[in-house]
Formats: sequence, C-alpha cells, structure tokens
Amino acid sequence: MNDPKDFETAIEATGFGLFNLILLSVAIPSCLATVYETSTMSYILPSAECDLKLDLLDKGILNAITYAGMITSAIGWGFIADTKGRKKVLVFGFLADAVCAFGGALSQNLISLMIFKFLGGFSVCGPFAVLMSYMTEFHGTKYRARVMMVIGMLFSIATLLLPILAWIILPNTWDYSLFNGLFVIHSWKVFLAVCALPSLTAGIAYIFLPETPKFLMSQGRNEEALVVLQTIYSINCRKPKSTYPFDSLVEEAPQKINKEDIWTVEKSKGDSEPPANTSFHFLRKGIKQLKPMFSKKYLGYSLNIYTMQFCILLGLNTIRLWLPQLFTSIEEFKNMQALHGSEGANDLCAMIDYSVNKAATIITGSSDTCEVKISDKTYINTIIVGLSGLGGYFVAGGLINALGNKWILIIALTTSGVCGFSMYWTTSSLSTLIVSSIYVTVGSIGSTSLLGIIVNLFPTSLRTMIVSITMMFGRLGALIGNILFPYFMSLGCLPPFFMVGCVMFIAVALGCILPATHKTSLK
Repeated sequence: MNDPKDFETAIEATGFGLFNLILLSVAIPSCLATVYETSTMSYILPSAECDLKLDLLDKGILNAITYAGMITSAIGWGFIADTKGRKKVLVFGFLADAVCAFGGALSQNLISLMIFKFLGGFSVCGPFAVLMSYMTEFHGTKYRARVMMVIGMLFSIATLLLPILAWIILPNTWDYSLFNGLFVIHSWKVFLAVCALPSLTAGIAYIFLPETPKFLMSQGRNEEALVVLQTIYSINCRKPKSTYPFDSLVEEAPQKINKEDIWTVEKSKGDSEPPANTSFHFLRKGIKQLKPMFSKKYLGYSLNIYTMQFCILLGLNTIRLWLPQLFTSIEEFKNMQALHGSEGANDLCAMIDYSVNKAATIITGSSDTCEVKISDKTYINTIIVGLSGLGGYFVAGGLINALGNKWILIIALTTSGVCGFSMYWTTSSLSTLIVSSIYVTVGSIGSTSLLGIIVNLFPTSLRTMIVSITMMFGRLGALIGNILFPYFMSLGCLPPFFMVGCVMFIAVALGCILPATHKTSLK
C-alpha cells in the first residue's frame, strides 16, 4: 500500500484530458447563465418601455433588482457551498435560475418581472461564486492558473454574445396572444426565454458531474474522493480505474468527535452547557477564525477595500447597464430630428432631456402612440464596448508585471473618473461610444486589480471572506447606482455623470492609501 498522498499529488496523477475538456465545455453555459442573469434587463428596457409603461426609475430598479437578490443570498449560498458541497449549489442554483428566467419571460406586468428578476439574482449568486472554485478544484497547480484564465475569457465572450443575441431577437415585431389573451408574447419576452437556456443546460449538466475531490477530502470523505480521482484518471488516460497509482489520501479533515467530547472541551473554557449541535460548535470556531479580520492590522485595509469596490461598481455597472438605453436614446433623438427636419442642440444633454420627456409621456398617457424602433447601431455600439474591454485586458496583462496591481489600479480609476465627467460634453453617438468604452474598460480593469491586491494583502485564513464581502459591497454599489442614475437624469444632465465620475476619484484617493503588494509573497 502506498503512503497517503496529498491533494496536489493525487490530482496531478490524473493528468489533463477528456474529463477536463468536458468540465470546460460545461463552463461555457455556466458563464453565459451568470452574465445573462445580471445583464439582460439593460437590453430589453428600450423594447419593453411601451408594453410595461416604464419610467426612468422603473428602468433603474429593473437593472438593479438582480443585484438585490444576490446580496440577500450571498452568505447563505457560501455556507451551503462550504458544508454541502459545490455540486449541489451548481445544480440547484442554475436550475432555480432557469425557472426564474422563464418566469420573467412569461411576466405580463412590471411587478411580476421584478419579482422573478430578484429571485433570479437570489438563485444565481451561489453558482456565480462557486463556479471558479469548482473548476479549479479539479486541477493541479500546473493547470489551475490557465483554467482561471480560460474562465475569465469565457465571461468576456459571454458579455460579447449577449448584444449579438439581442440584435438577432429584439428588433423583430413579434406580437402573439395565447390562451385568450392570458399571455401576450413580444420579442423581448422571447429574448428572456432564450437567455434562460444556458442556466437550464448548466444545471442539468452538473447532475452528471462529480463533487470535487478537494471538497470531499476537506470533509473527511477520502474514499469518495479516491473514487472520483480514479474516474478522472480512467477518462483522461484511457486506462482501468484499478491502475490509478495511489490507493490512499491524507486526512485533511479534523478528526470526528461526538457532542460529549465537544462539551468537555468547551466546558474547560467556561461553558456551562453543551452546545445544541456540532454545527453550532463549528460556527463558533468559524467566528473565532474570522476574529483577526477585525484586528487593528487588517480592519482599516478591509474597510478601505469595501468602500473602494462599492464606488467602483457603483460607477462601472451603472454606466455599463445603462449604455443600451443611452445609445437607443441617441438614435431616437437623431431620427426625431431627421423626421422633423429640426436642428438645435445636439449634445448628450439634449438627448437625455428627450428621453426623460418621452418616458414621462408614456407614463401619463399624454401620447396616443408609443413606438420603439431600436437601431442596429445600438447593438453594434454595445458589441464594440465589449470588444474594447477584451482588448484592454490584453494590454493590462502585458503591463501588470512591470507596474504592479496598485499602479494599474490608480491609473485605471483615474482614467475612468476623467471619462465619467467627459461624457457630459459628448456631442455624438461616436464620441459617447469612445468615452463610454474607455470608462467601462478601465473601470473593469481597476476592479480586477483591486481583487489582485486583496490576494496579496490578506492571509489565506481571511482571503476568501474578504473577497466575498468585497463583492457584496460592490453589488450594493451597483444596486444603488442604478437607482440613483435615473433619478439624477430627471434632475438634469450633469448630476448622473458627476456621480459616476466622483465615485471613481474617491476610489483613487482610497487606492493611494493601500500598500504596494507587487512581487510580495502570499501570506
């Protein structure tokens, strides 16, 4: 019998082959599903404004409500993933998201659509957080970084495919009535239904995939982990499971003890009664493990980072999710001028005023007709924004080793802040496209650089929790930003762009306080 092997040695022996390719193929609908759930609303708002009688605040809430669901369920999903396993979260999370997405497609009014989008965010938060862990825990150190890079590229590709899918479906003038008018189907509802398919596909696919051997070992289920490793080895190497070179694994989980033993240990520390169950005991141990996060050494850094991510995603996701609406408003304004042969103010402020006034007439019913014609240019512009983001990451990847995360962060956020203010002075669709593309690209790079700083700044015992809380604050910023943006639009042209510019400069100021972590060892 061989000596027990650790996870890295055991997973390396399985090689890289067909099983890993199957995993990455399942990652494709997974990435599509998570991107689609958080971004589809931004594309249907121009199409659905007449059917649902949407004003600007309604549009902001629809953009933001998915993030509200994600914030609500983040801690719960994290607990389930660490106790019940990654696979269960992926299966039930994606299948629940598919149900919610199909429910949103069948919605006949604004309230039901908001409810399904909230529940969709609630459901997809778990798979969104667990996906990267699931994929990396099937790979050793040789391939882990490459797999993370592939997953990141899949997210970028998903962001590019969404406007293409919208371009194919949304311009169609479909109008069907089913069950004596009980359900009315429009093109934007078909779009939502199609966007539910990746969630359904991913949820079904994970049913046939195993739990990660790393998680099984962490739970003391070494026999099950060994079976999974043997299966991966057999698929990759085309050899019988019995030829897997190892027959035992090291014990990673703490030894199991009964409740009386736990009470004995705790009683010696001053507890008078035994805990109600072992879960309570381990919860207390978990809280003790997080205690250093509130120490003087790390509390200042963590609060700084939470505030930075709040500001970054407030600005970034507000502009990103409102771009389709802004591009549509620009094209509608230009068409209106051409139709009436009028000339006048041609800056973004005049176009926003037109959009605000149009939304008001829809709600009050002062206009007899409500018609939406979305130009192909709207979709082309959003595709260009996505492509610029992909190109920006290639440039940042080439500079990161020379400059380090902190300088990339400061340069990116400063550029993004300047672009946020500059949008106020854009006078055409082209100039708006250029400035907004730079804003979204460098803002996204800044957010990623901040996560890179976290990895080096905090020890392993705190790193995952800090990242989770950071993302929660970021989503809160996205939610608040998408609600404030239409409100500020109703006040005037300057306030919304002043907001998205200011938050980036606040993040820059906070970023200057952070220490440089370039080429430092992991704690």
